[in-house]
Amino acid sequence: MATKTKAPTDISSLLVVKDGYRNGWPVLKGSTITVHNLSIAHNQGRSAEQLAEDLPYIDRSVIYAALAYYYANRERVERELRESDERGARIAKRYAAGITKDTPLPLDLS
Repeated sequence: MATKTKAPTDISSLLVVKDGYRNGWPVLKGSTITVHNLSIAHNQGRSAEQLAEDLPYIDRSVIYAALAYYYANRERVERELRESDERGARIAKRYAAGITKDTPLPLDLS
């Protein structure tokens, strides 16, 4: 009797992209964690196995898919992270005293 095997998983189904959500960056299915955030932890020395242990509620296949996306798109992901850091620094400088009810609107968050 033949054993029925599971159909192959389309790897792209393990990452979710929604316009306007999390900068439009790919998010690990079943979480709010972006590939970009995972790549930061990975570049700080966390292995795929360590990341999977850190995130036990995320299937290992999703961790590996995210890292595959990162390595396939490394230049883009790292550029987007740099641009995000630069934008954050500009906003922090512009609103050094913080944002209060007296801050003129509209806010310039570019």
